[in-house]
Amino acid sequence: MGNKVEICGVDTSKIPVLSAEEKKELFEKIKNGDKEARDIFINGNLRLVLSVIKRFYGRGENLDDLFQVGCIGLIKAMDNFDLSQNVQFSTYAVPMIVGEIRRYLRDNNPIRVSRSVRDLAYKALGVKEKMIKENQKEPTVEEIAKELGVDKEEIVFSLDAIQEPLSLQEPVYGDGTENIYIMDQVSDTKNTDDTWAENITILEAMKKLNEKEKMIVNKRFFEGRTQVEVAEEIGISQAQVSRLEKSAIGHIKRIYK
Repeated sequence: MGNKVEICGVDTSKIPVLSAEEKKELFEKIKNGDKEARDIFINGNLRLVLSVIKRFYGRGENLDDLFQVGCIGLIKAMDNFDLSQNVQFSTYAVPMIVGEIRRYLRDNNPIRVSRSVRDLAYKALGVKEKMIKENQKEPTVEEIAKELGVDKEEIVFSLDAIQEPLSLQEPVYGDGTENIYIMDQVSDTKNTDDTWAENITILEAMKKLNEKEKMIVNKRFFEGRTQVEVAEEIGISQAQVSRLEKSAIGHIKRIYK
């Protein structure tokens, strides 16, 4: 935290740290309506929010937004905290901050899902966790459905509905030399209006390749296999597949011209 990082205009390197005694004194003032003590207490616990939002890094969410939502959770925790319970404030606040952020992420999912479907999904996840603890193994969809008294199709639908959408640029495979992305695996086999002429030209060009080149081009570009997979299937090295592939593409390019 020594480096300067700004979130929502807050220099995180300058966030103060409150001692347990200072927190107790401030709480007593807050309960008596002291607004200045309230502000000092919030500023003194912003590091708590920062530590929580680290759990949500890498989801593509704006950190400023998460920080602001986390601060709402912090304020709610402060307003509901009971000093007489002999529990550290951080122990009480962290679950509330996490819950606030999860609620925000759920409600702002770009795919709108009805509350009843979301509720069923979270109930199913709760039952799943409970059954894993009790039986030391993951339950089947049928077992979860039976526990909740619903059809298994409803469970599957609800769990699918709360999954975060994936980008078409998301890599699904990488062997160190190349990546295959989701968009590479998605194709429309029905609508060929825009590509039929091009496909005919490519197929005609492929007829001029030798059998091994033809096989490699077909597996690589029509079946979506990697060079490593092709090498294993036809019993040659990945380097040989790469060389034959380049040779075949060169032949096709020359025919195309």
